[in-house]
Amino acid sequence: MKQICNPYSVTHNNNRQLETWNLELEIWNLELGTWNLKLGTFMTTNLKLAWRNLWRNKRRTLITLASIFFGVLLSAYMTSMQEGTYGQMIEMAVKFHSGYMQIHNEDYWGNKSINNSFDYSQTLVDQLKKHPEIDFVIPRLESFGLASAGELTRGSAIFGIVPEAETQLTGIANRIVSGKYLQSGDNGVVIGEGLATYLKMNLNDTLVIISQGYHGVSSAGKFPIQGIIRHISPQLNKSVIYMELKTCQNFLEAENKLTSLVVNVASNEVMKRTIKKLKSEIRSPYSVMSWSEMQPELVQLIQTKRAGGVIMKAILYMVIAFGIFGTIMMMIAERRREFGVMVSIGLQKTKLAMILFIETILIGFLGVLSGLAVSLPLILAQTRYCPPMK
Repeated sequence: MKQICNPYSVTHNNNRQLETWNLELEIWNLELGTWNLKLGTFMTTNLKLAWRNLWRNKRRTLITLASIFFGVLLSAYMTSMQEGTYGQMIEMAVKFHSGYMQIHNEDYWGNKSINNSFDYSQTLVDQLKKHPEIDFVIPRLESFGLASAGELTRGSAIFGIVPEAETQLTGIANRIVSGKYLQSGDNGVVIGEGLATYLKMNLNDTLVIISQGYHGVSSAGKFPIQGIIRHISPQLNKSVIYMELKTCQNFLEAENKLTSLVVNVASNEVMKRTIKKLKSEIRSPYSVMSWSEMQPELVQLIQTKRAGGVIMKAILYMVIAFGIFGTIMMMIAERRREFGVMVSIGLQKTKLAMILFIETILIGFLGVLSGLAVSLPLILAQTRYCPPMK
């Protein structure tokens, strides 16, 4: 005989099971709330005891706080000085020479020959200027040559520039110490003060330059010195020669040729975003390079100095840590009788250890907080009121 299942009985059993689960869940929530309350009370009590214990011996606490305070102060100040110096190094490299980005012929950087130059393209310039992040684009023709005066000669870096555009980036018009800056159509040159001193030349003297032009053409010319510049880079100050772009192209037999387009933006962070877009847009035969790709030795120098700074701060923190550890050991030794009394009247050893741990955390927190409270305003004031490197 087939057994018939009662649907009402099954539903009734399921409801009872669900009620049982709900009741167990409520019991667990109640127990959890009780434990949270006990934990909160436990931590509040221990925090109060630890805070009071700290100031029972003010001299010991203040000495420990002072060691942490000065450690944080020195560490923060040293880090700010390091990063400020690195920022100035990058700014000097970018502002007075390379710019944040450059566009070259794809073969130029591996072989810096004028034969790896490219034709000036207004279409390319317009494509770059469509990006709102780009402040300006500067054309350049760079080469090397031999500067001569009488029996004296020196290897020199020759820059063919658009005067008005170039001074937007480098501000070289403001660094003229004698004579005048270049203008469009000028046939004269502006040379570095160190080069002028070495060649014993003054304004309006004639400088002889010998170089290799486009496709191996031998280039030689005489140029009047119409300005002397004090370049911020000591190396360039001893070797740089600036010509107006058209004059340089004619001298090197490189009509309408450029070795680079300098692309400048507001900051290094903007450059990191912009260069990704440019590299995806600009294809062969051009290549886009950032200042860090063009000057890897500067990047390596900064990374090395940062690593040295980390080691110095690690040593400083280790010294501070051992000082705090010695203070805590001394504190425990001085309070041994007190701890014995507390344990004898019923205080659990785990709770006593927790109180000591909280005391250590409080000392560290107060020392770090006070160090930051003093170091940050000091660093901000120095950033605001100390003059930048010029």
